[in-house]
Formats: sequence, structure tokens, C-alpha cells
Amino acid sequence: MSIPTEHILILASLLFSLGALGFLLRRNVIVVLASVELMLNAANLTFLAGSRAHSTSDALSMEGPVFSLFVILVAACEAAVGLALVIAFYRQKRTVDLEAATELKG
Repeated sequence: MSIPTEHILILASLLFSLGALGFLLRRNVIVVLASVELMLNAANLTFLAGSRAHSTSDALSMEGPVFSLFVILVAACEAAVGLALVIAFYRQKRTVDLEAATELKG
């Protein structure tokens, strides 16, 4: 059983929209980072669906999976740096609320 490419793209657009809403509406830094991860995963789904839709039967197109690997690499770096910044921010302000980030001086 094969899932149509349109269904994968609809799922990717729903995931991206949910991530964008979480990024724009939430004030918790950890939720914002998770929302960015959700948007990156939606981009991965889009790359894979596009690769699947545009591949020919005799030659498998590898551009989508290669781009997905690069997005996974960027997401891992973003998570590591983002969590390090969250820990440093929490040690200074004792909160992970984005409103407390308006004044970063002492």
C-alpha cells in the first residue's frame, strides 16, 4: 500500500503550521525550540515527498534524502546550541520565559 504524495504534503503543511503557531504564540523557550524542531521535520517530509514524486522508476532521486540529512544535522546543532543557551539563561534569570529576555544585563 502506497501513501499518495499529496497526503504527505498535507501532513507536512499541518506540522509546519503547528510549529509556526507554537513559535509565534508561546513564551516558553523550550516550547519555542520544540516548535522549530517541528518545522524542520515538516521540511524533511516535504523534501522526501518531493524526491518521491519526481523520481523515475529506473533511477532513484537522492536529492531529497540528502537534503533531509543536512536538515537533521542543522536540527541537531540547533538543539545543542539552543539548550546550552536555555541553561545559561535559566542560571542567570531563574526562568525560561521569553519576556525575561528583554533585559539581558545583570
